[in-house]
Amino acid sequence: MFLTINSSLFFFFSCTDEHDAVQKKTFTKWINAQFSKTGKTPIKDMFTDLRDGRKLLDLLEGLTGSVLSKERGSTRVHSLNNVNKVLQVLHQNNVDLVNIGGTDIVDGNHKLTLGLIWSIILHWQVKDVMKDVMSNLQQTNSEKLLLSWVRQCTRSYPQINVLNFTTSWVDGLALNGILHHFRPDAFSWDKVVTMNPVQRLDHAFTFAKDQLGIEKLLDPEDVAVQVPDKKSILMYITSLFAVLPKDVSMEAIKEVETLPRKYKVERLGLMNVAHWEIKKTKKPSFLFLLYTLACILTKYKPTPSTMTETEGEMKGGLLEGDLDTYQTTLEEVLTWLLMAEDDLQGQDDVSDDVEEVKEQFHTHETFMMKLTARQSSVGYVLQAGNQLIAQGNLTDEEEDEIQEQMTLLNARWEALRVESMDRQARLHEVLMDLQQQQLQQLSDWLTQTEERIRRIETQPAAKDMEAYKEQIEQHKELQNDLEAEQVKVNSLTHMVVVVDENSGESATAALEEQLQSLGERWGAVCRWTEERWHKLQEVFMVWQQLLSDQSLFSIWLVEKEEALNEVKTSNFKDSGEINMNVRQLAILKEDMEKKRRALDKLSDAGQDVIQLLRSPEAGAKIEADTEELTQRWDSLVQKLEDCSFQVCDSISGAVTDAGMTQVEEQVVVDTVAVDSVTSIDDQDLAPPAPPKKRLMETDAEVIRM
Repeated sequence: MFLTINSSLFFFFSCTDEHDAVQKKTFTKWINAQFSKTGKTPIKDMFTDLRDGRKLLDLLEGLTGSVLSKERGSTRVHSLNNVNKVLQVLHQNNVDLVNIGGTDIVDGNHKLTLGLIWSIILHWQVKDVMKDVMSNLQQTNSEKLLLSWVRQCTRSYPQINVLNFTTSWVDGLALNGILHHFRPDAFSWDKVVTMNPVQRLDHAFTFAKDQLGIEKLLDPEDVAVQVPDKKSILMYITSLFAVLPKDVSMEAIKEVETLPRKYKVERLGLMNVAHWEIKKTKKPSFLFLLYTLACILTKYKPTPSTMTETEGEMKGGLLEGDLDTYQTTLEEVLTWLLMAEDDLQGQDDVSDDVEEVKEQFHTHETFMMKLTARQSSVGYVLQAGNQLIAQGNLTDEEEDEIQEQMTLLNARWEALRVESMDRQARLHEVLMDLQQQQLQQLSDWLTQTEERIRRIETQPAAKDMEAYKEQIEQHKELQNDLEAEQVKVNSLTHMVVVVDENSGESATAALEEQLQSLGERWGAVCRWTEERWHKLQEVFMVWQQLLSDQSLFSIWLVEKEEALNEVKTSNFKDSGEINMNVRQLAILKEDMEKKRRALDKLSDAGQDVIQLLRSPEAGAKIEADTEELTQRWDSLVQKLEDCSFQVCDSISGAVTDAGMTQVEEQVVVDTVAVDSVTSIDDQDLAPPAPPKKRLMETDAEVIRM
């Protein structure tokens, strides 16, 4: 026999998509319940409303009682700063976080956002509520303590046997049992038993809200499923624990620790238990057979709310000892058996494709559930046949006929059961083998990729832009491979985990450890790839901008060098020629004054790029290019200065010949002065040098005039 656990594993393979949806809804309600205590605005969509970090800080303010400042900007940087502050506060409060970074929350990563909120709930809702009781009892496992409390509260209710925080809560009896234990006069337990699971759950949630002030964090439809979300159940039960008496005995804790394995799985194999008991004797007498079945059916008697209307009518009519009713019902059950046999035979052969096998597994699982649902019908027919025989009102012929019918029914049922279990075992075996192949393939791929990353990290830094572009292309190839593997990882979204009952919980733990390890490795590869891509892009953009700016500056220098070469500095024919050349020098002077800081910025930018690249070859090339531009700038400054002085020297001799006045001469001198145009080495811009003596005399003459 196998114990099947259906799980939808995404990224870290930890919970189903359905569980994610339930957690999102439940966690949102819990957050809003905290906000209602502090007057904060509720959130609507947890995955979007928490991304900027402000609502998370609001939540922590209420939980810690501290005022936490928030950045109000709307940029990604503001959001990252807020979320990083959240992570810092959680670290200060000893909240354990694994593989959750600020970028994960800002980017709206669903899985990690749920993980972050669960860590907060686990610390302040679960552990904080239970810490005093745990300390008094010297216990460290909050889940075990909570299960002990639940079992102690529901011990007097024969319908309740809580073994976990998932399937034990599906029928709603456990929740109502806890409430009835502490408030026995508040409602009728017998009435609760007659309800269906959804009604019971709704009754419990409503009662807890009205009488205990506990918010309806869960919806009945979220719990009344095959395997409810464990975290959501834990959160709600902890809310009950917080407001109800917390007396937990060591006997209850020891009981949880010593629960026998067969008791834990007893209800999983009801149909098989019945047939195991039937087959105890090679040739069982019908009295023994029917007595065994009657005991089983009494032991596992369904509540009135879960028994179908047809089965209720069947049971009532059969147990009255009506031969006609027995024959009619027998025919109905045999007809159903024939249809079930056809359904089983109609199922395809077990495939060798993992996705097809998953589909076959779920199809057969549905078929097995139908068998389980109808097994009581078979038992009731056999029980009724035994009753008819026991009444002694039948002829020998009728009694022999009923015994033959019962033999046929039991044989057909047994054959159907055995064949169904054989197919189930085959599907389990093939599915686990194929899924293990998938996991091994993922592990091998991760090993190769991790080695690939190590080689990338140890390769020499790019010596020039072309080599850097090659590194970018190399990284793109890694990204493409990662995206291709993501498709394969997504195929594990609906993974079916099958654990042999005899292997115990160790097999589950080993599988969980394997999945946890793969999830962490996958996450590390994804994070490294993303972070390196951002760094490559950042360096590429600033380096490319530097090269572009250097090129433009070089072109500008060429233009100015050519313009300066065209300036005439002597042998002027007239004042017009003087003025034209003076204007050219003035324009050059003005252009250089505007440009004099550009080279400083280029030098600073070059140093920034060198720091980012950490490449001696590339750094040397950048420094050489910067030095070349600096030398050309200094040469241009010196040449402009020489030209200006030559013009000034020529003006004195041209005043009379060109017809210039001394005032006009002074204007020309002032125009071509180059004292404010400095070389790159003059970082503090020294004050202008005093004019030559000849110019000072000219100024005096201008003043006298």
